[in-house]
Amino acid sequence: MKSERMSVGEAVVKFLDNQYVSFDGEETKFVEGVFTIFGHGCVLGIGEALSMGKHSLKVYQGKNEQGMAQVATAYAKQNNRRKIMPCVSSIGPGAANMVTAAGTATANNIPLLLFMGDTFATRQPDPVLQQIEHTYNAGITTNDAFKAVTRYFDRVSRPEMLMSAMLNAMRVLLDPAHTGAVAIAMPQDVQGEVYDFPADFLKKRVHRITRPTPVKEELEDLADAIKSSKKPLLIVGGGVKYSEAGEAVAHFCERHNIPFCETQAGKTAIKSSHPLNVGGLGVTGNSSANTLAKACDLIIAVGTRFTDFTTASKSLYSDKQVVTLNMSAFHASKLEAIKAVGDAKAGIIALDELLGDYKSGYTTQIAKAKADWEKEMDRLTHIEIDKNYKPEIDAHMPDVVDNFIKQHGEAMAQTTAIGVIRRCIPSDAIIVGSAGSLPGDLQRMWTSDEKDSYNMEYGYSCMGYEIAGCLGSKMAHPDKEVYAMVGDGSYLMLHTEMVTAIQEGIKMNVLLFDNASFGCINNLQMSQGVDSLCTELRCREGDKPIRGGKFLNIDYAMSAKGYGFVTYTVRNAKELEEAIADSLKQTTSTLIDIKVLPKSMTHGYDGWWNVGCTQNPRSKKQQEALQEKNQMLEKARKY
Repeated sequence: MKSERMSVGEAVVKFLDNQYVSFDGEETKFVEGVFTIFGHGCVLGIGEALSMGKHSLKVYQGKNEQGMAQVATAYAKQNNRRKIMPCVSSIGPGAANMVTAAGTATANNIPLLLFMGDTFATRQPDPVLQQIEHTYNAGITTNDAFKAVTRYFDRVSRPEMLMSAMLNAMRVLLDPAHTGAVAIAMPQDVQGEVYDFPADFLKKRVHRITRPTPVKEELEDLADAIKSSKKPLLIVGGGVKYSEAGEAVAHFCERHNIPFCETQAGKTAIKSSHPLNVGGLGVTGNSSANTLAKACDLIIAVGTRFTDFTTASKSLYSDKQVVTLNMSAFHASKLEAIKAVGDAKAGIIALDELLGDYKSGYTTQIAKAKADWEKEMDRLTHIEIDKNYKPEIDAHMPDVVDNFIKQHGEAMAQTTAIGVIRRCIPSDAIIVGSAGSLPGDLQRMWTSDEKDSYNMEYGYSCMGYEIAGCLGSKMAHPDKEVYAMVGDGSYLMLHTEMVTAIQEGIKMNVLLFDNASFGCINNLQMSQGVDSLCTELRCREGDKPIRGGKFLNIDYAMSAKGYGFVTYTVRNAKELEEAIADSLKQTTSTLIDIKVLPKSMTHGYDGWWNVGCTQNPRSKKQQEALQEKNQMLEKARKY
C-alpha cells in the first residue's frame, strides 16, 4: 500500500483540501478555507502545516473563537450545507470559546468542523498552560465540554487515530438528517508527530449527497390522511430549504389548493409573494398563518423539527392531526404524527402523484387571512412617534417614551424602521439575525422573493451570531449586499468579526437597532409581572436594587467608525432612507445606528409561549400570568 510520511497537522490539512461533495450531479469543493486564532496548541501543529505546507485552502484570522465559528456556521448555512469553513483553536479558553458556536450549529443542523488544541497526549509536561486538572480523572480536559453540544466528538491521541476520526467527521457533517457540530480534540504534541498515512486516505474523495424517497407505505398513509381533510395547512421548514425543494412544494400546494406557512428556517425557500404563502407561524407568527392554523383540520409538516415557537408550545394546533415528511425519523415522529421519512423534494413529488386530483375545500379564507395581515402590515410600517404615541406592549414605567426621547432627541418605531429597510435595500439582499425582538418582527414582517435570502439563526437564538453570521453569509455570496439585523444587546455581546471584515476587504452592512435594552426579554419579564431588573441599559440610582435611572446613550456609530466602518446615526424614516442610499454607494463595510423606541416591536397574534412563571405570585399581574398558563396547558398537547 502506498503511503506518504507527514505530520498529523499536515495530514489534516491535506485531507481537508481533498474533500468534495456531489449533489444532483453537481460536484463542488467542500472545504475552501479555514478560520483560526493561533495560540499554543495549534500554531505549531496544524498551524505549521497551514503556513508551510502545500495546499489551496484560504486561511482567515478570527478575532474571537466564538465569532469565527459563528462565521463558519452562517457560511455553511448560506451554502445550503454543501460547503464548510473548519475552525482551529488553541487549548483552554480558546477552545471553550467555541462551545457556544458548536451548540448553535448543532441546534440548527448546520455542519461545523472544529479542531481544538488539547493537552499533551504523553502528559509529560502536565499541567501545561491553560490546563484544568481533575483529581478524579486525568483524561478530562476543557474539550470534553463539547460532548453536550456536538453530533460527533473525538480525541486524536495517536497519529493512527486521525483516519477514523476524519472519516467519521465527514459522515456526520454530510448527514442531511442529523448534521451539526463535529469537534476533534488535537493534543498539541500529536499534531507534530509523523506517520506513514495511506495514500488512499489523502486522495480526492467525493461524498455523494442523495435524495432517499420515503417508502411507499408511509407515503400512502400521508396521502390517505390528506385526502380525508378539507382544510390542510402545510408548514415549510428548514428541510425544504436544504433539499432545495421550494419549487416542488409550491407546485404541490398550487395543484391541491393548500396554503403554506413558514418556520424561521424555512423562510424564503418559496417566494413571499406566492398567493398561498401566509407567512410565519407560531409564537413569532403573524395573524394570517396563526388564524389558518387554528381553523385547519390537518397539519402537513415538511422538514421541521417542531420547536416550541413553531407549535406555540404545542397549543396552536393541538387538536389537529399531523403528518410529517422529514429526513430524520426522530423529528418525523413528533406530535404523534403520521410520518414519512425521506428527502423533502423526492417525498413531496411522490406524494403529489398519490394525491391525484385532490383539492382542499378552501375558498376565500386564504385570501382574506392574507388581506387582513396586509392591513396590519401597513399599520406597523407607518407608526409615527409623537406625544400621543402609546406603546402596544405595556410599558412598566410611564416615563419610558418621554425619557428615551429626551435623551436621544428623537426615535422611530422598530416596525417602521423595518418597513423602510425592506423598501430601500436591494430586493436580492440577504439579511441575517438571531436573537431579541427582531426575529419575531422579521418572521412576521419580512418579505422576499429571493431564494435563501433570510439567514435567521433561531434554533439556539444565540446573541452574537448576527454580525459574525453576516460576514459568513457575505463570504458565501460576495456578489450580494448582506445585512446584519442586530439589537444593541447582541452588538455589545459580540461584534469583533467586524475587524475581520475590514482586514479581508469584505463589505458587510450592520443595521443596529438601539433601544437601550434587552427589549425582548424585558417584555417577557414585565408580561409575567416581574419588576424590571437588568433588562434595560439604565443607570443605577443610588443604592436602589432596581435599575430605574437614565437610559445609557451610546454612540455605536462612533465605535464602528474606529474600526474603519462608514457609519451613520438615524432617528427617523427620512434619515434612514438617506443612510441606506449612501451606504449602497460604499465599497467598505457600513453601520447604521438606528435609534428605535423601546416597546415599539410587534406583539401577539395568538402565539402563546410556555415559560416558567412563578407558582407563588406576588402581584395581580403574576396571578394573571399563572392563570393564563394553566388555561393554555389544558388546551395544549401533553407530549
